[in-house]
Amino acid sequence: SVQIQCVVVLLLPWLGQCSLQYPTDCADLLSSGSRVSGVYTIYPDGVSSAVQVYCEMGCQDTKEEGGWTVFQRRVDGTVNFIRPWNQYKDGFGNASSEYWLGLESLHQLTTNRKYELRVDMEDFEDNRVFARYSSFAVGSEKEGYKLTVGGFTNEGTGDSLARHNGKKFSTFDKDQDSHHTNCADIYFGGYWYDRCHVSNPNGLYLWGPTSHHAVGVCWKAFKGYDYSLRSITMKIRPVA
Repeated sequence: SVQIQCVVVLLLPWLGQCSLQYPTDCADLLSSGSRVSGVYTIYPDGVSSAVQVYCEMGCQDTKEEGGWTVFQRRVDGTVNFIRPWNQYKDGFGNASSEYWLGLESLHQLTTNRKYELRVDMEDFEDNRVFARYSSFAVGSEKEGYKLTVGGFTNEGTGDSLARHNGKKFSTFDKDQDSHHTNCADIYFGGYWYDRCHVSNPNGLYLWGPTSHHAVGVCWKAFKGYDYSLRSITMKIRPVA
């Protein structure tokens, strides 16, 4: 649903003007009164940049904080993540299940505000962990949508993202990694590959232990290279 705030500015006692303010992210929606997690429309860069995202608004029972904008989610393998550059740029999938928000939207979001990142993970034995980073930003397309991430906090799993800091995004049809071959082609996903990865959230959706080395949805510091996770969610929230 589209959530638009209307702010009345009193110009004269008998005259008002309604100024529309479009929510930039899920934190804006939370602050305007949206408390239920679900699919919303946000505007990372003004009225012409509307995109649908899944917003995690927290849980009152556990006092878990909300306002998270999910930009990547894998839960059941229903969406193919072996996609070309233009689709990773624009986004794909369904915000109610598996999807990728889009590199351009991520750049617009993280250019205008400072964000933190949380990566939630679950294996097939019902173990749930997460990694947290105090800073997260994505550069422009001209910069190769370079990743800037830092400030890791261990919340049950190790750091499998710092190695990707400063790396450009690669897909099978646009190789920008540091390896002599195309990592996206070898490991079946689009990502900020290095030589090649210690995490592969956009890899093949497999089921737990696998004999296919490092091609699954893996986070090496949690379950190693040869275990594909049941779910992974990458989400951001403005830093207070």
